[in-house]
Amino acid sequence: MRGFMMKDLAMIKSNFKLLAILIIVYAVMGVTDEMDISFILPFMSVMVMISSFSYDEFNKWESYASTFPNGRKNSVRAKYLITILLILLMAVITTVLSLFIAHSKTSSLAYENILLTTLGNIFATIIVLSLMYPIIYKLGIEKARIAIFVTIFGIAIIGGILINYVDLAKFLNVLSPLENYWVFIIIGLGIVFIYTSYRLSLHFLLKKEF
Repeated sequence: MRGFMMKDLAMIKSNFKLLAILIIVYAVMGVTDEMDISFILPFMSVMVMISSFSYDEFNKWESYASTFPNGRKNSVRAKYLITILLILLMAVITTVLSLFIAHSKTSSLAYENILLTTLGNIFATIIVLSLMYPIIYKLGIEKARIAIFVTIFGIAIIGGILINYVDLAKFLNVLSPLENYWVFIIIGLGIVFIYTSYRLSLHFLLKKEF
């Protein structure tokens, strides 16, 4: 397992400079009161890891990995673990920067709001990850690019329709009894999404013939 993770880290090493640049950009924009891009850092972790699929496909890595005991399972597991670790790392960096920026502007810090925003960013990124990875394992990275675009575009359309036709106020009132449990609900849903996505990805890879 460790070897599989080190392989992925070695392949995305060159992309760490991009993440470093984004961290600097986020810090500057936060200080200058530009738009909030806190979601970008965790999201870019997924984008960086997706680039590793292109390397894998070009070098026929999955075919080679299948020659090892539990090679395919460890390959999928390593992808998910590295991605989750990167998401959490970027989320921690975002939180620290947000606290620093808030402290530089006011003496009173809205710790709860910042932490809830970070949790929301992690959850949103996990949804993206959970949708993208099974599609990539099913179709391959090249075909998956189109499928991912169609999926995200379709979700955006459905979301727009729901916003126009669903009374959000009534919907939120129905959910109001759960407002004290949102953190646990979001964490629980995130775990369910990740596990379901992992099982689907593993299923698709195990069925592939090389």
